[in-house]
Amino acid sequence: MELENKRFVVTGGASGIGRATALLLAREGAHVVIGDIDRRGGDAVVAEAAEGSIAFVPIDLLDPASIGAFAETVLKSTPKIDGLVNAAGWDQVEPFMDNKPELWDRLIAINLLGGIRLTRAFLPAMIEARHGKIVNISSDAGRVGSTGEAVYSAAKGGIIAFTKTLAREMARYRINVNCVCPGPTDTPLLHSQTSDWAMKIKDGMLRAIPFRRLGKPEEMADAIQFFLSERSAYVTGQVLSVSGGLTMVD
Repeated sequence: MELENKRFVVTGGASGIGRATALLLAREGAHVVIGDIDRRGGDAVVAEAAEGSIAFVPIDLLDPASIGAFAETVLKSTPKIDGLVNAAGWDQVEPFMDNKPELWDRLIAINLLGGIRLTRAFLPAMIEARHGKIVNISSDAGRVGSTGEAVYSAAKGGIIAFTKTLAREMARYRINVNCVCPGPTDTPLLHSQTSDWAMKIKDGMLRAIPFRRLGKPEEMADAIQFFLSERSAYVTGQVLSVSGGLTMVD
């Protein structure tokens, strides 16, 4: 197994794409630390994995102190990190003119600043080792926009720009930085959008996907695994859409 004994950190690991990624990496022989605000879900993923292959450390991406404490805890137990996956995210689908400013702050704090802060916390160790892979999970909403997700799209677009710029700066240290952009995916987050307006948007997206189905978290995890593996050693600053053909533009 190509990832055997590698050490990875995955945020959002209690559910959805983060969970699928952590379990896939563990099956491939890696040691994984998952971070999430959902303690019950995190503990469930640890129990589901092979003995000792996944550990859970709580994190709240809204709280910079929690992010710092998370990184400190992980680096004390695992000084060398082979890869970081910024998979945690959150959204609330509604028309932009219905948004409250408090919603904007939450969307940006979780989906943009959370990943930026956590990356900054782990980079010194990667730079010192001249080794590491960072995979940021953005969204096709950040590539082409998405009705009902104006500020979420802005935050995810920021993650794409962050990925490309960081890839340029980190190349000298042999650190790869890439981005996966899921399309509509069968996750608890998607199913939490239950307003009539959001349901209409979801139905429209489903009809527009050429494969006529939602993506599976495991399909996103496969793309993430590629960017964490040595098969992508010469790939950096790239954005991969995994959307069943929903979006086909650069």
